[in-house]
Amino acid sequence: MNITEYFSSIFKGTLSLLKGMQVTGKELFTKKVTEQYPENRATLHIADRFRGTLQFVYDDEGYHKCTACRTCERNCPNGTITITTRSVDMPNGKKKMKLDKYMYDLGSCTFCDLCVTSCPFHAIEFSNDFEQAVFERDALVKQLNYLPEKEKPAPAPKPAADSAAKPATEAAPAQAAKPAAVETPKDQNEEKDQ
Repeated sequence: MNITEYFSSIFKGTLSLLKGMQVTGKELFTKKVTEQYPENRATLHIADRFRGTLQFVYDDEGYHKCTACRTCERNCPNGTITITTRSVDMPNGKKKMKLDKYMYDLGSCTFCDLCVTSCPFHAIEFSNDFEQAVFERDALVKQLNYLPEKEKPAPAPKPAADSAAKPATEAAPAQAAKPAAVETPKDQNEEKDQ
């Protein structure tokens, strides 16, 4: 190492030190903000994009949108979600899988949002609730479908007599509504030529 390289390295080191001190110096003069938590819970603003805990989306009538398709369970990278289903007989005689338990382990959740973005029915979302401190890890395992599930009313079967009579009555107005073919002057001219 010659003398020019030596002084060049000293100069570069001093410049990098001054740049670092510039960042530190800015923080020295910025206004400090102290949150008076938990006294300011009423006025505390939490960002809308904050991911606190997973919850179901319920509509106005109290129904959730989850169909137990298990897409969120498959996309969860560390097995936070466990879905249990049960088989239910439908009024038409077929069997359908329904959601029995939707278990969510908040303690092992990485809040990656893959479950929410992959849900095809938009049935789950993250809330802004950040107060999740507990004394036992078992308290972090939550059942999301905790509300008593309402049974949707079965669709009324259509009477067979009405469905057979409708096509005949619907076909007649459709034929009546069709205008008769109107003879154009061109067609009249062709008839005269023959």
